[in-house]
Amino acid sequence: MKHHTRAFVALTGTVFFLSAAGAAYADGSSHGALNGAHVPRAAATTSSATVTAKSGPLGTILVNSKGDTLYVFQADKSSTSTCNGNCAKQWPPLTTSGTPTAGSGVNSSKLSTSTRSDGTKQVTYNGHPLYTFTGDSKAGQMNGQGLNLFGAKWYVVGTNGNAVTKAPSSTVSPGTGGY
Repeated sequence: MKHHTRAFVALTGTVFFLSAAGAAYADGSSHGALNGAHVPRAAATTSSATVTAKSGPLGTILVNSKGDTLYVFQADKSSTSTCNGNCAKQWPPLTTSGTPTAGSGVNSSKLSTSTRSDGTKQVTYNGHPLYTFTGDSKAGQMNGQGLNLFGAKWYVVGTNGNAVTKAPSSTVSPGTGGY
C-alpha cells in the first residue's frame, strides 16, 4: 500500500508541476516560468485590430491597441510574411479575424491584411506585415529597434508606412519605454 501512496504523491506532484507550467504560459505574461526562462507573450487574434500613432523619440510610429510598438521585418519583400515558426514566437504578428481599424494618426487607406502560411490574417500597413516583439514587456518600449534576427533587421514603422531606421536617442535605454 505504501508503494501506491508514493506513486500517487509522485503523480500528483507531476500533475501539479505540469499545471503550474501551463498556467505560466497561459497567463500571457512575459516573466519567467520554469527555471527563470523567458516566456514570450502570445499573439492574440482579435476580431478587429486597431493601429494607432504615438509620438516618441523616433518620431510618430505605429502601435497596437495596447500601446505595444509595431515593427516591420526587412526580410518581408511583399505583404506576405516570411516570419514563421520560432521567428513568429519572438515577433508575434499582429493578426485579426476582421477588418483592421485605423486609430488616431493612421492612414486607413494604408491599412490592410495578408494571409499567413497558417491561414490567419496579418495586419499590414503600406504593404508591410506588422509585428510586436516579445522583448517589449510594456507599452512604449522599442527594444526590437534595429535588431538583426532571423536573417534581417527589424524596425519600428512610421505613419508614412516606412521603416524608421534611426537608433533611439541615448536618453531612452532598452527596457525603459519610449513614449
